[in-house]
Parts: sequence; structure tokens; C-alpha cells
Amino acid sequence: MTRDAGTGSGPLAGVRVVDVTQYIAGPGATSVLADLGADVVKVEPLRGEATRHLGSFGQGMFHAYNRRKRSLAVDLSTARGRAVVAELIADADVVVQNLRPSAMAAMGLDAAGLRERNPRLIYVSISGFGAEGPGARRAGLDIAAQAESGIMSITGEAAGEPQRVGFAVVDVATAQAAAQAILAALYDRERGGTAADIELSLIETAVNIQAANVTEYFVTGRAPVRSGNGQPGAAPAADLIRTKDGFVVLSAYTPPHWARLCELIGRHDLVTDERLATVEARVAHRSLLHEVLDDAFSAMTTDECVERLTGNGLVAGAVRDYDGMVGDEVVERLGVVGRFDRAPTGTPGRYIRLPYRMSTLEPTLGGVPAPAVGEHTRSLLTELGYEPADIVTLVDEGVVADHPTAGTAGTRIANGGVV
Repeated sequence: MTRDAGTGSGPLAGVRVVDVTQYIAGPGATSVLADLGADVVKVEPLRGEATRHLGSFGQGMFHAYNRRKRSLAVDLSTARGRAVVAELIADADVVVQNLRPSAMAAMGLDAAGLRERNPRLIYVSISGFGAEGPGARRAGLDIAAQAESGIMSITGEAAGEPQRVGFAVVDVATAQAAAQAILAALYDRERGGTAADIELSLIETAVNIQAANVTEYFVTGRAPVRSGNGQPGAAPAADLIRTKDGFVVLSAYTPPHWARLCELIGRHDLVTDERLATVEARVAHRSLLHEVLDDAFSAMTTDECVERLTGNGLVAGAVRDYDGMVGDEVVERLGVVGRFDRAPTGTPGRYIRLPYRMSTLEPTLGGVPAPAVGEHTRSLLTELGYEPADIVTLVDEGVVADHPTAGTAGTRIANGGVV
């Protein structure tokens, strides 16, 4: 890669990423790179990116997707601010931006201009509905992509209204797709390939993650419809079953699994009952199926049901809230939730780790909290060769914001809001 960024270990140590993004899709992509060891510099406005000021929901987004990054607070509306960022990118491997289409070009920070100084630069652009064409001027938000991609049309109860997925699934999937593309581009460049331009959008991702459903539509010509928790063509398949203290989801629709389930609940007669003997019959008589299963498991606790079902080779899962999920022994054993050694005042003490483990990756690599606004402005400008007096001038003129004491109690405050 271009040089040692001095960020320590990890497979991407020595890679510098300049992050000109906000919300989830962009920061989520660069957070993956940071967790893998890249030096990610977050370029944000003087008062910080928008999520810092959106209450607890915004804080959740910010802290989830900006750990282990360095913050450079700069006013990009000024020529000197743009010059600072151009200097930073001149020594970077990757730049990721999700500003409105043409905004970077208007500031002289488009791929063509930046590559005049840095021909090895990988340039990533994330939009809502494409950087060109009829969707280029539209704001890109997860919920719009869920709606227009068909996701909401297949989510919810059959007789109910369309529903969104309960979290920003398209934003998160776009972040993962962007990280995947960046890793491929870095690998290709190191093998002698050219530096890539990468473009992706929320709507492309939203359609892509439904590939199986959409392909079924291509095969049958029938658009899928909402069917609640159960699969529309199989039963029991992802069906919700009531227990003594909650719910489980259950799948046992193949003939051997259905027979095994009938044996477990002491209903051998159901194997040959024409109303429930086949997958098609169970789909047609799903209400009867649920009556039978609710009756069989309603006297058991959720944990007892899961243990009995999974112990006999069937697929089942307890429906947990976040309290139950975080305290689950499997989640704890896998170390999904990490803890910061030191968490500054006003920040969460826990974080969510990468969803995989590598023998060459330190499990605590991502355990650095998100930065305060401009926490690293001074050190980054020093790395770029600015003299202390020049940095003071830039701060005094409002070109950059510097918070040299950020990270200590009482300093992680931005415009009256805890960041």
C-alpha cells in the first residue's frame, strides 16, 4: 500500500481511507475497514456530522459506525478547507463519499481531479438512486429504498399494511457491499490493476439482497405478497409459535422433519391427516397448524421449547428482545459484544464487533470509541506538514476546528449535545 499509516496491526494496516460520509451506508463501510486495521480519517463539518445532533437514535448510528476513526473537522465551503482535504487525499488509498451527486466535483474533489496528484486512489461514491439519470437528484434514505425495491410489499401480515424492516437494512447492506467492493479494488490494485471508481446505490443493494425472491418472480411471473412470519410456500417454515412465556420460530416442513415434530408432540395421527400431511395442505390449513402447535408448546417455556426442538434436529429459535439477545449465552460465548477498556463520558461502554473472526486479526482491534468532533485535527494537519502557527491561523479563521483535549470527561460535547 502507499505507506505505513502508523495505525498498528490488522490486515489493512498501512491503508489510509478518507471518509467524507455520514449516517450509515458510508460510515458503515469505512468502519469495516477501520476494524480491519485501516487508518480511517473522518472528514466532517466544524460542528460534526448530522448524526451527532439527532438524539439517542443519531448517537446510536454515530457510535456504531465511527469507532477507531480519526476526526478532521473542516469547513469545505472555504477554499483553504478544500485544499486541506485535497492534501489529505493526495496520500490516501481510498476516499469514500456519499454527498449529493456532483457536490464533490463542485468542490474540485472528484475522482479525475484527485487522481492527478494520486493516481493510485480508489474512489467510492454512494448514492440513493444513482449518481446519474432520473434518480440522481433524490435524497437517499433507507426507507425510500425499502419502499421502492419491493421490500415493504412483502413485509407484514397478509391482511395488514406494508411494513418496513425494523432497522435500516438497506443502509447496512449497502455498507457491507461497499466494503466488499473496496477490498476487491485494493486487492486488484496491488496485483497491478488500475485504481477503481466504485459506484453503488441504496436501490441497487435493496434489489440485490432480494435476489432469491425476485428470481422466483422471474420463474413464476407472480409477484410475492405479504404472508406474515410464515413462508408463503411452506409450513411450518419460519412460523411463530406461542410458548408459556413468549414465542419461538419453527421450521419443520420437509417430510422427515414434519414426522419428527409430530412424534415430539405426541401427534402421530397428523402425519397422515389429509389436512396437514403435505406441505401444500399445511399451507392451506395454516390456522389449524398453528392451533395444534400452540396447544403443544404453550405449557413450555421458550427455552424449554428451543432445547427440545433443536435437540431433536429441528430448526427453532427463541424470539428475544435486545435484553435477551445481549445476555444470550451463545452471543456471549462468541464475543459479539465488545467492551471498551476506557469509554469517555457520554459514550456507550459496549460495541458490536465484526461478525467473523480471523486468526490474524486481533479480536480487540475495533475497541476504540468514536472520536469527538475535530479530535485529531491538529495531529492530522501536523502529519501533512503544517506548522503550529499555521494550524492556529486555520482554527482562528474557522477553516478547521480543533479539540485538543477531546476524549476526557466533559469535552465530548458538540453544540450542547452529548456526542
